[in-house]
This record gives sequence, C-alpha cells and structure tokens, in this order.
Amino acid sequence: MNEVLILSDSHGLKEEIIELKKRHSHIKHIIHCGDSELSVDAEELEGIIQVAGNCDFGQPFPREKEIAINGLNLFVLHGHHHRVKEHLQSLSYYVEDKAVDVILYGHNHIAKAQRIGHQLFINPGSLRYPRNRVEKTYAILSWRDTDDIKVEYYTLEGEPLPDLALQANLK
Repeated sequence: MNEVLILSDSHGLKEEIIELKKRHSHIKHIIHCGDSELSVDAEELEGIIQVAGNCDFGQPFPREKEIAINGLNLFVLHGHHHRVKEHLQSLSYYVEDKAVDVILYGHNHIAKAQRIGHQLFINPGSLRYPRNRVEKTYAILSWRDTDDIKVEYYTLEGEPLPDLALQANLK
C-alpha cells in the first residue's frame, strides 16, 4: 500500500508537525500544501515537500510541484492563485490537461476530497484554523493503483473522521 501524509495551513505550528511526523513515521512521503509560515530550512519541515502559500512570505518554496509516486501523479499547490475559496472551477481548468491524477491544495482551510472529471481534488483542511468544522485536520492518501484510491481524514490528535473519507477509482 502506498501512502502520502497531506498537511496544509499550519500557520506557524511546529510541535504539531513534529508529532504528526512521529505518529506516521511509517509514511515515507509527506506533503505540505502551503502556509506553514516556517522558513525553508526549518527543522520541522525536514523531509516534507512544501509549496508556497500566500502567507509564506520571502521563502523560496516552489509555487506548485508535480510529483510521481508509485504510479500516481500528484500536483501540489496552495490554491490562492486559483480562487479556491470561491470554487474549484479555475483550478479544475488549470489542471485539466496536465497528466496528473490527484491535485493537493489548501488555502480555504476546508477539509474535502472530491472527484472532478478524471481527477481527484484533496484539501486536507487546516492544522490551525479549520473552516466548516471544529476539528483541525490532515489527510492520508493511500492506493494500490488508480482504481483503488482512498482518502482518510484525521483530527490533529489522530482521531479518524470517517464522514470525510472518500474511496475513488480514477480509471
């Protein structure tokens, strides 16, 4: 089983990121969708793939990143350049012709996974300032292949949130 730990919008949290890395130490790939508000060389971000959010001032994080992990093509960005607080239409159009399976984004602090066309869009929510629910959240993406993809959400404390989970087939 392949797994990716997905974080976003931690807005300066440090100990919490270290705790999540320890809790999920078996997961080799960790992605932060922006607004960590930490420096690019912060110890807490070691081993984490991160893109720039609108609050990551002066840090040389990439604006977006394409990553291939064991048969799944991921596209990571924060989302503020695509008006994700209003809708996913702009972002959906932007990635429509890219050879990516899963789009990971943040910015609106709303934990949600949904399929649009042949692509899966995942927002892990916020580790610090959640919207539309009380729980501070992160997500884990797992798959065997593109017809067996699962997104599971957890509270910052590690409690599962089954109402947010999604099983998808991208074939």
